[in-house]
Amino acid sequence: MILGRTEELARLDRLLADARAGGGGALVIRGEAGIGKSALLDRIAASATDMLVLRGVGIESEIEVPFAGLHLLFHPYVDRVEALPGPQAAALRTAFGLTAAGAGERFLVGAATLSLLSELAGDRPLVCIVDDAQWFDRASADALLFAARRLRREPVAMFFAVRDEAGRFTAPSLEVLALSALDRASAGSLLDQRAKVLAPATRARIVAEAGGNPLAILEFAAALTDRRASGRPWSTPVEPLPVTEQVQEAFRSRIGDLPEATQRLLVLAAADDTAELAVAVRAGERLGLSAADLEPAESARLVQLTAESISFRHPLIRSAAYRGAARGWLVAAHRALAETLDGDASADRRAWHRAAATTGPDEAVAAELEGVARRAAQRGGSAAVAAALDRAATLSSDPGRKARRLVGAARAAYDAGWLDRAAVFSAAGVDLATDRSTRAEAAWIQAQVAYERDSPTAAAALMVRGAAPIVASHPEQAVSILTDAVGCAKDACAPDVIRESADLLGTVALETGSPLRPVVAGMIGLRNLLDGSTKEAVAGMRAMVTAVRCGQVTGFVERVLAGYLALIVGDDEAATEELEALAADTRRQGALGWLPYAQEPLAVSLLLRGRFRDAETVVAEALDVSTDLGQDTQTTILTAIPAWLAAIAGDAVACEAMAGRTLRAASRHPTNAALATWALGLLDLGRGRLDAASRQLDAVCAGPARHDFPLRAVPDQVEAAVRGGDSARAARFLPGLRDWAEHVGQPHAAALVRRCDALRAVGGEAEAHYEAALALLSDAGRPYDHARTALLFGEWLRRQRRRTEAHTHLAGALSGFESLGAQVWAARARSELTALGDRPVARPHDRDPLARLTPQERQVVLLAAAGLSNRDIAARLFLSPRTIGYHLYRAYPKLGVTKRTELADLAARATP
Repeated sequence: MILGRTEELARLDRLLADARAGGGGALVIRGEAGIGKSALLDRIAASATDMLVLRGVGIESEIEVPFAGLHLLFHPYVDRVEALPGPQAAALRTAFGLTAAGAGERFLVGAATLSLLSELAGDRPLVCIVDDAQWFDRASADALLFAARRLRREPVAMFFAVRDEAGRFTAPSLEVLALSALDRASAGSLLDQRAKVLAPATRARIVAEAGGNPLAILEFAAALTDRRASGRPWSTPVEPLPVTEQVQEAFRSRIGDLPEATQRLLVLAAADDTAELAVAVRAGERLGLSAADLEPAESARLVQLTAESISFRHPLIRSAAYRGAARGWLVAAHRALAETLDGDASADRRAWHRAAATTGPDEAVAAELEGVARRAAQRGGSAAVAAALDRAATLSSDPGRKARRLVGAARAAYDAGWLDRAAVFSAAGVDLATDRSTRAEAAWIQAQVAYERDSPTAAAALMVRGAAPIVASHPEQAVSILTDAVGCAKDACAPDVIRESADLLGTVALETGSPLRPVVAGMIGLRNLLDGSTKEAVAGMRAMVTAVRCGQVTGFVERVLAGYLALIVGDDEAATEELEALAADTRRQGALGWLPYAQEPLAVSLLLRGRFRDAETVVAEALDVSTDLGQDTQTTILTAIPAWLAAIAGDAVACEAMAGRTLRAASRHPTNAALATWALGLLDLGRGRLDAASRQLDAVCAGPARHDFPLRAVPDQVEAAVRGGDSARAARFLPGLRDWAEHVGQPHAAALVRRCDALRAVGGEAEAHYEAALALLSDAGRPYDHARTALLFGEWLRRQRRRTEAHTHLAGALSGFESLGAQVWAARARSELTALGDRPVARPHDRDPLARLTPQERQVVLLAAAGLSNRDIAARLFLSPRTIGYHLYRAYPKLGVTKRTELADLAARATP
């Protein structure tokens, strides 16, 4: 019976009931050691007799073994892995060490974990229970948390029990149940259950010392009973200690009452993570111990023995046995275990035991740990790689090897998302490294951490300083670092850093035919753009875009930058195609953490082309993923895109809220801030607030991002100024737009200039400009630009009293805006038509039934219409097949269809 937890039990039962009803969820049960977390988990398991129960417990000594916890949970069901989509099945097989394939991307393993949970829950509802989750290895914890965050329509309930003082396990997006101390009445009742006959003073003392901690109550009562039986007095700490320490002290006291041989064998068992009785006994024999020495510990209810295993009754007993042991006993135990564990399957554990038994530098053991790191990397365990290389560095006697291992640990820690450790390891590596390449790599890692924590400007400056010394000695490494620096500086609108990086790149001596030569040309091209040499700039940037598109350059950073450069040179179609290919490759590789970084410029390219619903779908997924993965910086950056989309949809509340979020980080990410400001200017322009629109759009066009894609805000600025009667203001930024359009040579760019000229023209000249602009846009695949131009032309024609022609263009503009969901402009076109005597009815969904769907429903429906199965769609979107089925179930009534085969026709008629 669990006392004093009525509300907590009700909450657990609700989650189980939700899972039985088909709606999954996850809960973190957090509290101090001994507060009752394990008892609640036992209660969950006992009440889930109608469910499939997966149960695991974190083991402190296994915390560096990648995917050990995940394998513990799923090993009875390894055969079900084959039912998963191919890449996910391969990732899990690699993670479990079943194949020697290449490294599995950690988020692909997370997606596979979600799919496997869904597969197992197809038989009956499932409950997954993890005790001492703070000691689960990081790779397993990441995979389970990824699945937990995406349990939307699964009959799965997940419970994680975590100690309060443990900072290793963080799950910010999951619900938390914090266990507080038992009230005095419940504490007294629990004590009465264990020790009914106690003197009032003794009873009060135990209740007071335990502080409402159930395990403390039980262990103090047991310790008192044991000491009374042995004729020894009750002992208490001289000073009050935290409950956790008091509980461990109670265990240490009970262990200390055992024979020395038993204590030493307990230390050896606590140091071993296999839980195999044979291993403990064989290792004990090397120390002169025998299996019979375990009997007193079993009689004292400290361990539980079977024919094959030895387990501690509570994790705190294991901790007390290990942490209370003399250093010499620990060294001897680890050495005995290292000598006992043999064979390739035990290589990693053997190396860790040798490391634990080593008290000074030892290159042989350090080299073994490097082998552990290599094997962990093959399985996708970046956290385990970092831990192994960190320990290897500690054992290194050679400063150069120590530095190299520290920098390797830093890179692995960064890949695992451990920014604190990455910063510490890389800083130590910089201090120790004697060769320039290692120092440059360490500086690069420090810069990447700075990008997340400080600003792109700080990151770019660190990269330049790190790369400068290796420009001559390691040219390809220098190009990679400096390219990243230019990308960061571009994000930060830091022209001085771009120029400094480009100047260094200009001195790099690459081999003839090196695939990095066009990358250098692209980065120098960006510098030329800042310096006003537009012709040379466009040529250099196009060279890089071409090299990426033909597969000559394949790096992720370079491909993302090529997408941005394509936007800068006005080749939005090339940007879309390359970034869609990059996103697809990222999905195939399971590199979910990189997906939002590819989707950001992809959404911008779709936005600029007027494919608003596609842009909405892409950015919705990017926001969802970046939020799930805790990419706070990227989440803030991405918010500018839906702010712009909300502006053209006329949703002022959403636009202002999202733009405000981005603008609060304007100093760190000015390009995205410019997009958010552009959104606010568009919103004001659409509502006829011309002074406010001009102020916002002036800020965009004159701001630090004026050389980037926000240059395309100039036509809106010209319109706001002309309609506001300020001709001088309307001419202010037009030369820059004209110069860009002339050199990029894109029809849509020339059309934007002609539209601006039409707005500023006097008399009949406007007509020629409008007609030229519409002609340029007729085959350019620019429905939004075409509709905006037709609207302005229609308004001009109406003012010229050419009603029939005006009606034709205004009706076409209205139709275009409605199909795009650009309601703020549709309202303006409708108002103009009303002035002509027409009274059009708003029909925003007539042309595109898919507009009725949420972004994720639309994404699922389009993939289903393309012929993909639910299983294939789930693999592509890192969701479960059941979640895909739920989205289709919700979408069908909105679309008015009943069969999957009807989706293809709807998709063919959909507006991008």
